[in-house]
Amino acid sequence: MTPFLWIVLGGLAMSFIALVGSLTLVLAAATLRKLLLPLVAFAAGSLVGGALFHMIPAALASLPVMATFGWVAVGFLLFFALEQFLHWHHCHRASAECRKPLTYLILIGDGLHNFLGGLSIAGVFLLDVRLGMAAWLAAAFHEIPQELGDFAVLLHGGWSPRKALIFNLLSGLTFLIGGLVTCAASQHVNVSWLVPLAAGNFLYIGASDLVPEVNRTHALGSSLLHFALFSAGLGLMFTLAQSLPHHH
Repeated sequence: MTPFLWIVLGGLAMSFIALVGSLTLVLAAATLRKLLLPLVAFAAGSLVGGALFHMIPAALASLPVMATFGWVAVGFLLFFALEQFLHWHHCHRASAECRKPLTYLILIGDGLHNFLGGLSIAGVFLLDVRLGMAAWLAAAFHEIPQELGDFAVLLHGGWSPRKALIFNLLSGLTFLIGGLVTCAASQHVNVSWLVPLAAGNFLYIGASDLVPEVNRTHALGSSLLHFALFSAGLGLMFTLAQSLPHHH
């Protein structure tokens, strides 16, 4: 398939991951809490591994070193600024602090997050389809616990399950919109800078957003499990980088 088709299919698939939130309707709250943090730990390792083993090496093959790491820094700062501006933090579990006014900020933040992710990951697909698949996979691992947590927060804020699913799906579609914007822009400008930008996004989400979530647990058993799953996420991305050589 062409990179364009991969971008469209990847965008649609990422959008429909929002439907995983419906699992919160059948899972007990205690079960959901037990599942979320291990999933977050694995997602964090996958995102950091995707940046270190896939996107940064690919960017260094086509851009100067300082330009590459400059765009990584921009990608990191972009997501830092997004959270600072919205005063919003990914809610990976239903909590007393998450109230109805925050539900709208969560959806706005999620939509912007997905749009920026679609922009950058589409740029990775345009550079190398295999690299794009690895980046998409790492992002998808992050979306699953995020959507579970966000859906639970929307319900806690008074939304009906149907409304929560519809709006989560709509916010997910911004990933596809971002991808289409990149495709259109690529006809006129070089979008290779989007690869290190995506790496910066991944490093921010993984290290600055998700790792602090799993570090809230102080029990030895849980800490060891989270470390093992973070390492497994890193290992998966390293293994993919070794087994799926990229073409430049």
